[in-house]
Amino acid sequence: MKKKHFLPIIIAVTLLLLIVGGFILVREQTLNIPEPVRINIPVGTDYNALVDSLDCHNCIPNHPTFHAIARVRGLQKHVKPGSYLLQPHTHIITIIQKLYSGNQDPIRLTINKHRTPQQLCQYLGSRLTFSPDDMLSLLQSEQTCKQYGETPQTIIGLFLQNTYEIYWTITPTALLERMKRESDYFWEKRQLQLEGLGLTRQQALTIASIVEEETNANEEKADIASVYLNRLRIGMPLQADPTVKYAIGDFSIRRIRANMLQYDSPYNTYLYPGLPPGPICIPSVSSIDAVLKNKKTDYLFFCAKEDFSGRHNFAATSAEHSSNAQKFHKALNNRNIH
Repeated sequence: MKKKHFLPIIIAVTLLLLIVGGFILVREQTLNIPEPVRINIPVGTDYNALVDSLDCHNCIPNHPTFHAIARVRGLQKHVKPGSYLLQPHTHIITIIQKLYSGNQDPIRLTINKHRTPQQLCQYLGSRLTFSPDDMLSLLQSEQTCKQYGETPQTIIGLFLQNTYEIYWTITPTALLERMKRESDYFWEKRQLQLEGLGLTRQQALTIASIVEEETNANEEKADIASVYLNRLRIGMPLQADPTVKYAIGDFSIRRIRANMLQYDSPYNTYLYPGLPPGPICIPSVSSIDAVLKNKKTDYLFFCAKEDFSGRHNFAATSAEHSSNAQKFHKALNNRNIH
């Protein structure tokens, strides 16, 4: 057989070997990482920056192969922002497809006891892609508040202490809508208790926020809530020290002085009767349920115990409360706490 007849066979075999070799090479390209890695791709990231980010976490097993597949798939011109969780031993093709499609993974967002909308928005801006100012503008928008049946002072109550799975690139509007759904679900299960108290959601949340600031002892919360509910029922001023701290804007205050009680603010419940305009923090579920429990007591007063245990002495009369308060103030003086 002449050599020229072998040429097509040689070419075919060569191509076959290249295809098989390439297939084997690609098949073996999986992530060699010991544990899952989260890659955050901000808005505006280009392909080179994406590659740098993947490189920093050892998530490109073979650069030539990665670039070749990325070029074919079109990833180089379609980098989508998001937070992506890459698992060990994931195939390179799967990674590229995940990034190309923008199939991001949710992050866990934990809402704790933020006291002001500003504090809440700063936290959200540090965990998500939008700016704190964008979130704050939304919460302070009269139109937005009206849409949700809230005010700029009460809308923070839509955020409940919990851990949520949220997409990193969620917008402020979408996040607020999610919080509204979560809030509605939460209160639907407590509607009968709320109606029994004769309070709105916002009012119950405001009382719960005061309870939250008064104690960390869950076993005391229902008693503290009863004091404020009893005061509201008889038209007695709440005179809640945490509302003074909120009004002043100094949460480090350890001892409320007489001059502080005169600080003019609608949040100062020593000066203004009834509830403050809105919550003074995002209360925990335990504080909310303590209010809804509507525990029946004759307590109208409580004072921190002189042993600084964080617990309180409760009283039904002003005389009994005065005695408890004297003990506590003496203990403060002995420790030079001002």
